[in-house]
Amino acid sequence: MVSRAAAPPAHREWHRYTPGQRLIRFLSYLLVVAVAVWAIGDVDIIWPWFFDAPNAMADLFGRMVPPDFSRMDAIVAALLQTLNIATIATVFAVLLSLPVAYIAAQNTTPNRACLWLGRFILVSSRSVNTLIWALLFVAIFGPGVLAGILAITFRSIGFLGKLIGEAIEEIDRKPVEAIEATGASRGKVILYAIVPQVVPTFFAVSILRWDINLRESTVLGLVGAGGIGLLLQGAIDTFQWQTVAAILLAIIALVLVGEAVSGWLRRKVI
Repeated sequence: MVSRAAAPPAHREWHRYTPGQRLIRFLSYLLVVAVAVWAIGDVDIIWPWFFDAPNAMADLFGRMVPPDFSRMDAIVAALLQTLNIATIATVFAVLLSLPVAYIAAQNTTPNRACLWLGRFILVSSRSVNTLIWALLFVAIFGPGVLAGILAITFRSIGFLGKLIGEAIEEIDRKPVEAIEATGASRGKVILYAIVPQVVPTFFAVSILRWDINLRESTVLGLVGAGGIGLLLQGAIDTFQWQTVAAILLAIIALVLVGEAVSGWLRRKVI
């Protein structure tokens, strides 16, 4: 009796996506490209200026060299003002964001109305850009440092309140329930059960927000809200490009110092 060898199994090639999935992905790519092309076509770009941009940039940078540090006293004073704006605004924002975070967290809010009020404050604060807040406060209080402090403060409340509120929502409920079982008041529950769990996040986001505010405060002067940006805008308006270069270098140095300080604070505090 002749034995017949078993036929080898048919070769099957593996594909990550089915033909239908590949078609959907291809059509999605086409849609994205079509939207991008439509968006670019809808933007009014002056193409001769666009293609001449490298020459314009080279000419501008040539005018900035060498930087003029003859106004260093005014630059240092403006940098200190910028630092003060960022620091004071961060302190105010931290103090104001704590009650907002408390009522915006689902597990600590007193009632539904307070929850929606807290969420509305957080969304409103984060929806308006810092420069727009600065324009509003310049119109109300006039140009100066006060407008810059209020602009940074109102912008920061939403950032801090959202992150601290999310940290409150993620706390472990067991310490809260244990302290509540002893008949402790609401204040003691917050102080001994909620605050210790939120403290690391509180310090982390506060330091991070100060670092962000330091960067944002450098441009507030462009709309009259004080700081180094006011000096920068004046130099640009009068075509003092070498002074502009010196101011930009000073801003970079300030941001680098702020980055180093915020990193040191994170290592020491958190």
